[in-house]
Amino acid sequence: MRINCIPRPDEPAAIRYAYDLARTLQADGHDVWVDYADEGGPYPEGTAHGRERPELAVIVGGDGSVLHAVQHLTPQVPLIGVNFGRVGFLTDLEATQAPAFLRRIAREGFAVEERMRIRLSVDGKNLGDALNEAVIVTERPAKMLKFSVMVDGIAAETFRSDGIILATPTGSTAYAMSAGGPIIDPRIRGYLLVPLAPYMLSSRPHLISADRSLGIGFESDKPASLVLDGQQVGELGDGAIVRVEESPEPALFVDGGESFFTKVDRKLRRL
Repeated sequence: MRINCIPRPDEPAAIRYAYDLARTLQADGHDVWVDYADEGGPYPEGTAHGRERPELAVIVGGDGSVLHAVQHLTPQVPLIGVNFGRVGFLTDLEATQAPAFLRRIAREGFAVEERMRIRLSVDGKNLGDALNEAVIVTERPAKMLKFSVMVDGIAAETFRSDGIILATPTGSTAYAMSAGGPIIDPRIRGYLLVPLAPYMLSSRPHLISADRSLGIGFESDKPASLVLDGQQVGELGDGAIVRVEESPEPALFVDGGESFFTKVDRKLRRL
């Protein structure tokens, strides 16, 4: 099996672990290589160093490492995370579990779960995809922004807030949850819209089917940033309409054998 190990680049322990893991799997006859970004940049040659496309990517780090890898794995390949972060909600394995688990699935195969991503565009220009969330937020603290929400071309709501979170079900357990949004089963296809510090008590989170057309109108002369999975991708000007749609390239997660709801209980309720 062709396996790409991708450790967190600023964590020496994660890098050492990735090389040790690679040697263990290589001893079993697998084609394994280690890549990591330099100073936060993209992985060399799409993470493959000119090799064939990997059949499995093993991310050694935390949730940020998984999100960064998903951004740079093009096309998407099945991945699984080994937790070297604090919570590691997107990682299924602990360091002590990973070698035996990976040796087993390399022999026996594995199941893959697709996780929807969202794709954002303005005036037909693709701004990128996000696995967790897209955030539109004020660049000036305590300066409110005005948004309008259009569903299937119909004005559904207008509100003022410090910003807005557009999350996937996978991202419902991240920033959106801390901002008061619900936890959503990742098998659901939908867009979670959560206002950040809204001015009106009536401005509540919305869960909108991915089958619908969704647009977010930005109506403010104050500057705002667009951030995808923690990475700032640009600024929005007054009158911009952000189109939100389901990305045709979902993330591919290897089934680690633990229920999503068990993980919520273990990693979020018992911290």
